[in-house]
Amino acid sequence: MVAQNSIIDIDLNTQQLAFRRADEEEFRCPVSTAENGAGEKNDSFCTPRGRHEVHAKFGANCAANTVFVGRQCTGEVYTPELGRLNPGRDWMLTRILWLSGLEEGKNSGGDVDTLKRYIYLHGCPDDVDFDRPGSHGCVRLRNDDITVLFELVELGTQVTIHE
Repeated sequence: MVAQNSIIDIDLNTQQLAFRRADEEEFRCPVSTAENGAGEKNDSFCTPRGRHEVHAKFGANCAANTVFVGRQCTGEVYTPELGRLNPGRDWMLTRILWLSGLEEGKNSGGDVDTLKRYIYLHGCPDDVDFDRPGSHGCVRLRNDDITVLFELVELGTQVTIHE
């Protein structure tokens, strides 16, 4: 199913996400993209640029701060104490929107495949610094923001990531 007239626009320079439907902005929020910057190569830990779409959605009806590993709920709920006990863990919380690249050779296929790189829009701990990039390639959102966005988008919603 292709979502008509809706798009998620992610600006790497401003670390902002905007959701638009029929050319009207319905939602905007800060994001935190890859600490390594923009890039499409496998194992680069960079955020891929270009045109993508929402391939799959995970976490409908899960509580805020639900912990996911491999797109599966672990049964854990993130707390600052759990974070202290697991330093360095890349937390994926609350909801996941899995992206698939739409540009063959740029972000789809071969060694530049967004889907095979498991690039998501996902929630993260509340203490993440949204003033700078800091992820391992994904696009991090505050838990309240990913919950709102999750409800707005359909499978096939277009996603543009640019500098």
